[in-house]
Formats: sequence, structure tokens, C-alpha cells
Amino acid sequence: QVHLVESGGGLVQAGGSLRLSCAASRRASYLAWFRQAPGLEREFIAAIKWSSRNTYYADSVKGRFTISTDNAKNMVYLQMNSLKPEDTAAYYCAADNTLILSSVRDSRAYGYWGQGTRVTVSS
Repeated sequence: QVHLVESGGGLVQAGGSLRLSCAASRRASYLAWFRQAPGLEREFIAAIKWSSRNTYYADSVKGRFTISTDNAKNMVYLQMNSLKPEDTAAYYCAADNTLILSSVRDSRAYGYWGQGTRVTVSS
């Protein structure tokens, strides 16, 4: 079992920055961030392999968002810069120990999820 708790969401103006945090009860092979806007499907944002720190990003956020870990604290972060109104969504931290690399962007491959934190970007 991996328990995940997100924090750091809030209201920010377009062009601003936020850093989301995810506290994990234990390490997992892969950790990821997804988001879901009202009426839309859950969308992959970024993932990191804890052991190698290899990272993977959705094209929509590449160059603006950065995923990272703090191994000592079992924390995963999502630094979000140059935020846009279309980034408004609930953001979820996810983890799994058994997924394969080809599934890293697939929400169905993750067995553990946090409750989410809401991000609102005003124009």
C-alpha cells in the first residue's frame, strides 16, 4: 500500500507559478501527476521513476512543469510555471510498483491515488 496526500493547490493568475507536493507513505517505482478538469477525462501530466529519476512529460506541459522527488522525505513535487487558464483542474498524485514503461502515461496503470488538490488559473 502507498498512501498519497497532495497539497499546494490554489488560485493563481495566468503566467504565475505553483508548486504541488505529494507526500508518499513509502517509495514506489513510478510516481506521476495527472489532472482532471470538469467534464473531461483524467489527463497525464508528468511521471518520474524513483530509482533513476527519469522523467516523462505530456507535450502540453513540457518546458513549463517539472516533476521531482525528495528521497529523504518521500516527497514528489510538481513545479508549475507559466500557468494558463487551461491548466485549471484537480491535480492528482499517483503511484505504482508494477507498471511498465510503455504504460507510464496511462492512468489505468496506477494502483494508488491521492485525493487531489485543486488548481485554478485566472485569466
